[in-house]
Amino acid sequence: MKQLLVRNVEESLVKKLKIRAAENGVSAEEYHRRLLAESLNRPQEVREPLACYLVNHPILEELELPLSRSSDPENRETGL
Repeated sequence: MKQLLVRNVEESLVKKLKIRAAENGVSAEEYHRRLLAESLNRPQEVREPLACYLVNHPILEELELPLSRSSDPENRETGL
């Protein structure tokens, strides 16, 4: 099995880890392994694509945008 060395961990976090490990009757190292496994084995949240989010969660429902297009190609705005 591989080893993992974590450097520069805040002292307060180490203390919390040791306290929680003792409360669970395991070593700090074992508790650390369990935390990593629990966190990394949890299914990741699937985020919906931005376009779907914008359609499904309108910011201002009362807002209407004037979306019209000229049939005359010379009067169309290209956005350039």
